Amino acid sequence: MNARPFFFIIAISFLTIFAGTTAKAESDNKFVDLSLLVAEGFPATWPEGFPRFKLLHISEIGRNSPYNIDTLILDGNTGTQIDVPPHSVARPELKLPHSGPFGTEFTDKTPAWKFVGEACIVDIHSLLGKAPNGVSPLIQPQVVQDWESKHRPFRFGDVVLMHSGYSDMTYRPLPEGRKFIAAAVEKKQPGWPDPHPDTMEYLAGKRGVRHIGVDSPSMGPLPDLAEPTHYAALKHGAIFTEGATNLAELPKTGAFYCAMGPRHKDGPYGEGRAFAIVGPLAKTLIASARKKQVVDLSVVNSIDHPVTWPGQGVDNHRQRYTKIDFMWSDNLQLYHHGHSMDSQAGTSLVPPAYALPPTALDKNAYAPEQRIWLEEYEEQYGARGVSAVTTEQVPLSQTCGWARVVDVTHLVGSTNRGQWPASPEITVADLQKYEATHGKLQAGEVVIFHSGHTDRTYRERLEGNACFIDPLAGKSEGWPSPGPAAILYLAKRGIQCVGTDGPTLGGVDAKRALMTYWALGSNQMVAVECLTNVASMKDKSYFIFSPTKIQGCHGGLGRAIALY
Repeated sequence: MNARPFFFIIAISFLTIFAGTTAKAESDNKFVDLSLLVAEGFPATWPEGFPRFKLLHISEIGRNSPYNIDTLILDGNTGTQIDVPPHSVARPELKLPHSGPFGTEFTDKTPAWKFVGEACIVDIHSLLGKAPNGVSPLIQPQVVQDWESKHRPFRFGDVVLMHSGYSDMTYRPLPEGRKFIAAAVEKKQPGWPDPHPDTMEYLAGKRGVRHIGVDSPSMGPLPDLAEPTHYAALKHGAIFTEGATNLAELPKTGAFYCAMGPRHKDGPYGEGRAFAIVGPLAKTLIASARKKQVVDLSVVNSIDHPVTWPGQGVDNHRQRYTKIDFMWSDNLQLYHHGHSMDSQAGTSLVPPAYALPPTALDKNAYAPEQRIWLEEYEEQYGARGVSAVTTEQVPLSQTCGWARVVDVTHLVGSTNRGQWPASPEITVADLQKYEATHGKLQAGEVVIFHSGHTDRTYRERLEGNACFIDPLAGKSEGWPSPGPAAILYLAKRGIQCVGTDGPTLGGVDAKRALMTYWALGSNQMVAVECLTNVASMKDKSYFIFSPTKIQGCHGGLGRAIALY
């Protein structure tokens, strides 16, 4: 008997058994969403002069568009958010009193390992209301030292989370929601509990903790210790989660924690998403976090990069990614800023409701050409479904999982120039070829298509035309993309999340793209688009994508990482 085929069969069998065992183990894990819902009518944005959050439904499925398309106006201090060192640490070259080596570590440069770690829950409920109106009860060093006496010393890789239950009690629709921030700022009620600067110095300076969180709206105690408290930890390179919620669902230790947001260029803070995993998987991921074994898979969002879908032809572009400066910070020599953007700017989520109507829709509601496409689609692939599942309704467990990276670089350059604009199609045969070598795809895994397109083309200014504009105009080949048959094949395998390092999952051909998104949504699947750096992922990597929790949004800006 030939030994090589024998051992090949044994290896594939082992992989299949192992994957099945892993899938069963994954079912024992619980994902806990720790994020505030961002929506108009909620106290999601800091109320003292910061731009208010807006979600604009630009297009609904119909004659003008086969997609539901949204524009966001969003300040980084919105909902559950992430502070990074430049929030309080000035750039070194400025030589200001608060200048320091971490003054250039904006959200686009924050190392991915800082977003993750072991959740350590410090109960501070006893401090609620224990201060005059407009004043925050202070979490002194003794509070965290008492926690250490009861549990263990804090160490690098921990995420220390101060749990008062404040956001659980006060984050409500307005006007009741004024109790979250405005009433305390107006000195009509006591402030939220927050750490004293000495506590932050102890955690970040002495214990080496690099992620600290609160379930209050800010890490800043009222009325006058906000900046000293921020600076005491940020100067050491720590980051913060602000506005967490639902921390009561976590054990005191042992849960894997993640909080992160989009890679906004030069962002001193940013909107984010926090969650935890409780169960057997947590131990594995915590170990990776402590070793800094984390890869960032997200593109940088900036006005100079090809962040936004430009469309084909004239006046078919989506809301351009725009930085909005609104308030000068003299101590940091920079502007506070927010953004106006398409909800699928940069690395982002495609929920089922993006291409599907919420209820049955007559074919005549579509433009004539798309009506013909729909008839063709349903004849070949079955009924197009309906869905009202927008981004905030997509379970975080669906956008996370063990990654299966399918190399499709062999398809690059395979189309006929005379047929451009065209994208090479990733077929069922390509998926079966992958499975023959690497083992069958298993339910709950995340399939990621690696073509290297963003690595080659996601560049600033005119060089960035190679990413979107040139392929759509037929000046170059489009990025490889799966057809609807490939999506249906993945659905039968139990795959519920598909990623791509192309700008979109659908490719440049409008008809094939729409059919791909119909197949995706009709099977309750989601996509994570515009990944990068996929080649850096190790053989056994756990993929995480967390979109900002925006109510009713048909896209999901966020961040993707992988732990190995």
